[in-house]
Amino acid sequence: MTHPIIEDLRWRYTTKKYDASKKIPQQDLDVLIEAMRLSASSINSQPWRFVVIESDEARERMSRTFAHNYQFNQPHVFESSQIILFAYNPRYIRDDYAEVVDKGIEDKRTKPEDRESAFGGFVFAELNTDETGNTSSWTKAQTYLALGNTLHTLARLKIDSTPMEGIDTDLVNGEFKKELDGYQCDVALAIGYHHPEEDYNARLPKSRRRLDSVLVRI
Repeated sequence: MTHPIIEDLRWRYTTKKYDASKKIPQQDLDVLIEAMRLSASSINSQPWRFVVIESDEARERMSRTFAHNYQFNQPHVFESSQIILFAYNPRYIRDDYAEVVDKGIEDKRTKPEDRESAFGGFVFAELNTDETGNTSSWTKAQTYLALGNTLHTLARLKIDSTPMEGIDTDLVNGEFKKELDGYQCDVALAIGYHHPEEDYNARLPKSRRRLDSVLVRI
Protein backbone atom coordinates (compact mmCIF):
# COMPACT_ATOMS: atom_id res chain seq x y z
CA MET A 1 0.00 0.00 0.00
CA THR A 2 1.24 3.47 -0.91
CA HIS A 3 -0.17 6.43 1.00
CA PRO A 4 1.52 9.34 2.83
CA ILE A 5 0.03 8.30 6.19
CA ILE A 6 1.16 4.69 5.80
CA GLU A 7 4.61 5.81 4.66
CA ASP A 8 4.93 8.02 7.75
CA LEU A 9 3.89 5.21 10.08
CA ARG A 10 6.29 2.79 8.42
CA TRP A 11 9.03 5.39 8.89
CA ARG A 12 8.36 5.67 12.64
CA TYR A 13 10.18 3.46 15.14
CA THR A 14 11.43 3.69 18.72
CA THR A 15 14.71 5.58 18.72
CA LYS A 16 17.46 4.08 20.86
CA LYS A 17 20.15 6.76 20.49
CA TYR A 18 19.74 10.49 19.84
CA ASP A 19 22.00 13.05 18.22
CA ALA A 20 22.43 15.66 20.96
CA SER A 21 23.58 18.27 18.44
CA LYS A 22 20.20 18.40 16.70
CA LYS A 23 17.21 20.24 18.17
CA ILE A 24 13.62 20.40 16.94
CA PRO A 25 12.79 23.72 15.22
CA GLN A 26 10.40 25.91 17.18
CA GLN A 27 7.82 25.91 14.37
CA ASP A 28 7.63 22.11 14.50
CA LEU A 29 7.37 22.17 18.29
CA ASP A 30 4.47 24.61 17.99
CA VAL A 31 2.65 22.22 15.63
CA LEU A 32 3.35 19.26 17.92
CA ILE A 33 2.10 21.00 21.06
CA GLU A 34 -1.09 22.17 19.34
CA ALA A 35 -1.68 18.63 18.05
CA MET A 36 -1.32 17.33 21.60
CA ARG A 37 -3.87 19.88 22.81
CA LEU A 38 -6.29 18.76 20.10
CA SER A 39 -6.11 15.07 21.08
CA ALA A 40 -9.37 13.14 21.46
CA SER A 41 -10.69 12.07 24.86
CA SER A 42 -13.83 10.54 26.32
CA ILE A 43 -16.57 13.20 26.76
CA ASN A 44 -13.88 15.69 25.70
CA SER A 45 -12.63 15.44 29.28
CA GLN A 46 -8.99 16.30 28.45
CA PRO A 47 -7.83 15.02 31.86
CA TRP A 48 -4.15 15.54 31.12
CA ARG A 49 -1.15 17.74 31.69
CA PHE A 50 1.97 17.81 29.52
CA VAL A 51 5.26 18.87 31.10
CA VAL A 52 7.98 19.66 28.54
CA ILE A 53 11.50 19.22 29.87
CA GLU A 54 14.07 21.20 27.89
CA SER A 55 16.14 23.47 30.15
CA ASP A 56 19.45 22.27 31.56
CA GLU A 57 18.05 22.51 35.08
CA ALA A 58 14.97 20.44 34.23
CA ARG A 59 17.13 17.84 32.49
CA GLU A 60 19.31 17.53 35.59
CA ARG A 61 16.20 16.98 37.68
CA MET A 62 14.89 14.35 35.27
CA SER A 63 18.27 12.62 35.23
CA ARG A 64 18.12 12.23 39.01
CA THR A 65 14.94 10.18 38.71
CA PHE A 66 16.97 7.34 37.13
CA ALA A 67 19.00 6.84 40.31
CA HIS A 68 17.61 3.35 40.99
CA ASN A 69 15.94 2.00 37.86
CA TYR A 70 15.72 2.16 34.05
CA GLN A 71 19.19 3.63 33.53
CA PHE A 72 19.03 2.49 29.89
CA ASN A 73 16.65 5.41 29.26
CA GLN A 74 18.74 7.96 31.15
CA PRO A 75 20.91 9.04 28.15
CA HIS A 76 17.78 10.28 26.37
CA VAL A 77 17.45 13.00 29.01
CA PHE A 78 20.48 14.90 27.72
CA GLU A 79 20.67 13.66 24.13
CA SER A 80 17.08 14.13 22.96
CA SER A 81 15.69 17.53 22.03
CA GLN A 82 12.94 17.39 24.69
CA ILE A 83 11.36 15.00 27.16
CA ILE A 84 7.61 15.26 27.63
CA LEU A 85 5.87 13.95 30.75
CA PHE A 86 2.34 12.73 30.02
CA ALA A 87 0.26 13.02 33.17
CA TYR A 88 -3.37 12.34 34.03
CA ASN A 89 -5.79 13.60 36.67
CA PRO A 90 -6.32 10.74 39.15
CA ARG A 91 -9.37 12.40 40.74
CA TYR A 92 -11.37 13.99 37.94
CA ILE A 93 -14.39 15.81 39.37
CA ARG A 94 -17.24 18.02 38.18
CA ASP A 95 -15.14 21.17 38.68
CA ASP A 96 -12.59 19.78 36.21
CA TYR A 97 -15.30 19.17 33.65
CA ALA A 98 -16.63 22.69 34.26
CA GLU A 99 -13.46 24.04 32.64
CA VAL A 100 -14.31 21.99 29.52
CA VAL A 101 -17.92 23.17 29.52
CA ASP A 102 -17.00 26.83 29.98
CA LYS A 103 -14.37 26.65 27.23
CA GLY A 104 -17.08 25.20 25.00
CA ILE A 105 -19.19 28.25 25.72
CA GLU A 106 -16.24 30.53 25.00
CA ASP A 107 -15.65 28.73 21.68
CA LYS A 108 -19.38 29.00 20.86
CA ARG A 109 -19.79 25.24 20.78
CA THR A 110 -22.27 25.47 23.66
CA LYS A 111 -24.83 28.20 24.25
CA PRO A 112 -24.54 29.92 27.64
CA GLU A 113 -28.14 29.02 28.48
CA ASP A 114 -27.31 25.35 27.88
CA ARG A 115 -24.46 25.27 30.39
CA GLU A 116 -26.16 23.02 32.92
CA SER A 117 -27.35 20.51 30.36
CA ALA A 118 -23.80 20.35 28.99
CA PHE A 119 -22.82 18.53 32.18
CA GLY A 120 -24.86 15.53 31.05
CA GLY A 121 -21.75 13.86 29.70
CA PHE A 122 -20.13 13.95 33.12
CA VAL A 123 -22.17 10.90 34.09
CA PHE A 124 -19.58 8.83 32.22
CA ALA A 125 -16.86 10.20 34.47
CA GLU A 126 -18.98 9.28 37.47
CA LEU A 127 -19.37 5.74 36.13
CA ASN A 128 -15.57 5.51 36.06
CA THR A 129 -15.04 6.83 39.58
CA ASP A 130 -14.54 4.32 42.38
CA GLU A 131 -15.82 4.59 45.93
CA THR A 132 -12.70 6.55 47.00
CA GLY A 133 -13.07 9.11 44.20
CA ASN A 134 -10.25 7.63 42.11
CA THR A 135 -10.62 7.96 38.34
CA SER A 136 -7.12 6.78 37.35
CA SER A 137 -8.09 3.77 35.23
CA TRP A 138 -10.25 6.04 33.05
CA THR A 139 -8.15 9.21 32.92
CA LYS A 140 -4.91 7.31 32.30
CA ALA A 141 -6.53 5.68 29.27
CA GLN A 142 -7.37 9.13 27.87
CA THR A 143 -3.76 10.20 28.29
CA TYR A 144 -2.63 7.27 26.14
CA LEU A 145 -4.95 8.54 23.40
CA ALA A 146 -2.98 11.79 23.53
CA LEU A 147 0.29 9.86 23.44
CA GLY A 148 -0.81 7.93 20.35
CA ASN A 149 -1.84 11.13 18.62
CA THR A 150 1.52 12.66 19.51
CA LEU A 151 3.43 9.72 18.04
CA HIS A 152 1.50 10.00 14.79
CA THR A 153 2.10 13.75 14.61
CA LEU A 154 5.82 13.24 15.20
CA ALA A 155 5.91 10.72 12.36
CA ARG A 156 4.24 13.24 10.03
CA LEU A 157 6.85 15.82 11.05
CA LYS A 158 9.70 13.29 10.62
CA ILE A 159 10.75 13.72 14.25
CA ASP A 160 12.07 10.68 16.11
CA SER A 161 10.63 9.54 19.43
CA THR A 162 10.94 7.08 22.29
CA PRO A 163 7.90 6.31 24.48
CA MET A 164 9.17 5.50 27.97
CA GLU A 165 7.16 3.59 30.53
CA GLY A 166 10.63 2.76 31.82
CA ILE A 167 10.68 5.60 34.32
CA ASP A 168 10.67 5.56 38.12
CA THR A 169 7.18 6.96 38.60
CA ASP A 170 7.67 7.61 42.32
CA LEU A 171 10.81 9.67 41.73
CA VAL A 172 9.40 11.45 38.66
CA ASN A 173 6.21 12.44 40.45
CA GLY A 174 8.19 13.52 43.49
CA GLU A 175 10.75 15.54 41.54
CA PHE A 176 8.14 17.32 39.43
CA LYS A 177 5.43 17.54 42.06
CA LYS A 178 5.05 21.31 41.67
CA GLU A 179 4.74 21.20 37.87
CA LEU A 180 2.40 18.20 37.90
CA ASP A 181 0.19 19.86 40.52
CA GLY A 182 -1.70 16.74 41.54
CA TYR A 183 -1.55 14.99 38.17
CA GLN A 184 0.11 11.58 37.93
CA CYS A 185 2.82 10.73 35.38
CA ASP A 186 3.33 7.09 34.40
CA VAL A 187 4.87 7.56 30.95
CA ALA A 188 7.29 9.98 29.28
CA LEU A 189 8.29 10.63 25.68
CA ALA A 190 11.72 11.55 24.35
CA ILE A 191 11.71 13.44 21.05
CA GLY A 192 14.46 14.63 18.71
CA TYR A 193 16.61 13.18 15.94
CA HIS A 194 18.34 9.82 16.00
CA HIS A 195 22.09 9.37 15.91
CA PRO A 196 22.96 8.34 12.33
CA GLU A 197 25.59 5.77 13.36
CA GLU A 198 24.74 4.66 16.89
CA ASP A 199 20.96 4.15 16.72
CA TYR A 200 20.85 0.44 15.86
CA ASN A 201 17.06 0.36 15.66
CA ALA A 202 17.06 2.77 12.71
CA ARG A 203 18.65 0.11 10.50
CA LEU A 204 16.21 -2.69 11.32
CA PRO A 205 13.21 -3.43 9.09
CA LYS A 206 9.70 -2.61 10.29
CA SER A 207 7.85 -5.63 11.68
CA ARG A 208 4.22 -5.98 12.75
CA ARG A 209 1.78 -8.90 13.06
CA ARG A 210 -0.01 -9.91 9.88
CA LEU A 211 -3.25 -8.09 9.18
CA ASP A 212 -5.30 -11.31 9.24
CA SER A 213 -4.12 -12.00 12.80
CA VAL A 214 -5.24 -8.63 14.18
CA LEU A 215 -8.30 -7.73 12.08
CA VAL A 216 -11.71 -9.38 11.92
CA ARG A 217 -14.29 -8.04 9.46
CA ILE A 218 -17.86 -9.22 9.96
